[in-house]
Amino acid sequence: MSIPFELPPENREVSPHTGYTRAHWEAVADGLLDAAWRWATPGRALLHLPGQPSKSGLRSDGLEGYARTFLAASFRVAGADGKDPHGWLERYAAGLAAGTRTPGRDDAESWPLILDHHVQGQPMVESASVALGLSLTRPWLWDRLDGDVQDRAEKWMRDALTYTPAPNNWYLFPFTVASFLESVGRGDPVTERARERALDLLETWYRGDGWYSDGDGRAFDHYNGWAFHLYPMLDAHLSGDAKLLDRLGPRLREHLEGFSLLFGADGAPIHFGRSLTYRFGASAAVGVGAVTGWTPLSPGASRRLISGSLRYFLDRGGVADDGLLKLGWHGPHAGSVQTYSGPASPYWASKAFVALLAPEDHPLWTATEEPAPSEGPDRVLALPAPGLLVQSTGADGIVRLHNHGSDRVRPHDGESAAEADPLYGREAYSTHTGPTSQADTADNHLSVEVAGSASVRRRIHPLGAGQGDGWGWAASWHRPVFASGPPMVPGLRVESVTVARGRHELRIHRVLGAPYGTRLTLTGWASQAHRSELAGLLGWAEADEVSAPEGTAYESPVRMPRLSAEVQGTAVFVALAALGGDTDTSPLTGVVTEVTCAGRELRVCWADGLQTTVVFEPLRVTTGRPEPDVRD
Repeated sequence: MSIPFELPPENREVSPHTGYTRAHWEAVADGLLDAAWRWATPGRALLHLPGQPSKSGLRSDGLEGYARTFLAASFRVAGADGKDPHGWLERYAAGLAAGTRTPGRDDAESWPLILDHHVQGQPMVESASVALGLSLTRPWLWDRLDGDVQDRAEKWMRDALTYTPAPNNWYLFPFTVASFLESVGRGDPVTERARERALDLLETWYRGDGWYSDGDGRAFDHYNGWAFHLYPMLDAHLSGDAKLLDRLGPRLREHLEGFSLLFGADGAPIHFGRSLTYRFGASAAVGVGAVTGWTPLSPGASRRLISGSLRYFLDRGGVADDGLLKLGWHGPHAGSVQTYSGPASPYWASKAFVALLAPEDHPLWTATEEPAPSEGPDRVLALPAPGLLVQSTGADGIVRLHNHGSDRVRPHDGESAAEADPLYGREAYSTHTGPTSQADTADNHLSVEVAGSASVRRRIHPLGAGQGDGWGWAASWHRPVFASGPPMVPGLRVESVTVARGRHELRIHRVLGAPYGTRLTLTGWASQAHRSELAGLLGWAEADEVSAPEGTAYESPVRMPRLSAEVQGTAVFVALAALGGDTDTSPLTGVVTEVTCAGRELRVCWADGLQTTVVFEPLRVTTGRPEPDVRD
């Protein structure tokens, strides 16, 4: 697809994989900003981008347009050491003055007030972007403002410190506001408390392996990169806080060890979790790692990831013909949009431009691009803390994420099938396929059907994860939740284990307490463009294929394989799945030679002589050469 603004010529010498250089990043930032500013109000305080308004209303959406594009402009100008050939900062300075003159007033320019998250919370989110932008551009914007404008801006932002954020990454918004105010000599006990509160919560939400939960539950997704690692690490970097960098830097480095594998060879981020409309914003953590030095990646690999992700969306319609980022994935896609999203929401993708804080002579831009981690040998990586299993295959560049730990159900929430979330509840996600919609048959899902009502997977309880030489596993259990009839069946639960080797996925389910007449179905990957296979190895009685007319974020319609069987009481079901592979021969033929289940022990014999053993209660998973059978 054509890109609606001019880019420099490709440089395949220094960037053999993407052709993109730092100049491309600057050109994309300028192109996006130029298109967005066509929708500014006369006083430049609000950018009313076209599209369906969010539930927060037009004024909040207009502030979102100002604040999120300000991030892109700030990274662009700060990275150029103040050079601003397009005069972006002059526009944002004028908008700041107009928007803070009479906050809350119903006129053409006034910014909305910041209130509690459940009352009028969205402006609190945008206050962090305003504060971060002011911090980045302080010598060229804030320091040149009249004193009364500075006072008005402070007064507006300060409400973020006293009203209640949402109980998740939102606490980093007052943290960012407080950090800016302290950096310009306007700190006090209120700013100190806001910073301390956020940093204290970071400790309670840090679960290990470089991953934070998004609140007190177990929501692990892209917010780890574009929120939990970005805000505090960037704050510590800009302020020179070595103590905070030493505390949080190792977590970012560990996060990138695994997260860097979650980009396909074509540059696509893993399609998992909420706010996917932020698109190439998924690479923000990679950029922060390169800028701060807290990264396990070489500069060439880092640039391969960030430029690969940027180009992936530019080449697939992520930027519309009018130069705007629209709600969706490639192009518009309703399934990738949350209820809180408005026309300017996609501009949180601006966080990817943090990479521009690395100057022209930084190795991030001068080193030769290297292959992405997913372009190397096949890999399986277990992340026990978030309960995730990552599987990549170099031959096709597809990355798969098996979810046994992330569910976005808060501790105090009840479980309801009406709140099923395709972006968390499925067993597997990839860089090349997306989940089907609520209206279609669910992909990668074990459905328990009782009295004609099919279940969904809500709260996920991790049982462990691990890896060996060329293989890995992750496991969890859940209580099936039903949309009609009783929400749960007493005593009914499902234990799930995924064992990944190469491109193959061994999917094991142990159903306990199934009442008479219960029916199970298991679906595989939903795709037309990529081969999707699912073979029953134990317990499954029937196999067919089902269509999902609404499709996914990648294509429409799609099809997926499906297995089914009857069950009562306790039983174990085993299947082998694969996505991609040779189009002429089945990648599942002869892969597994024997499956046996006796009592609480399951044994799966692979064609190459390895044996996977799963012992239930307590769960134990091993793969290796079986011990020789020595008899007298």
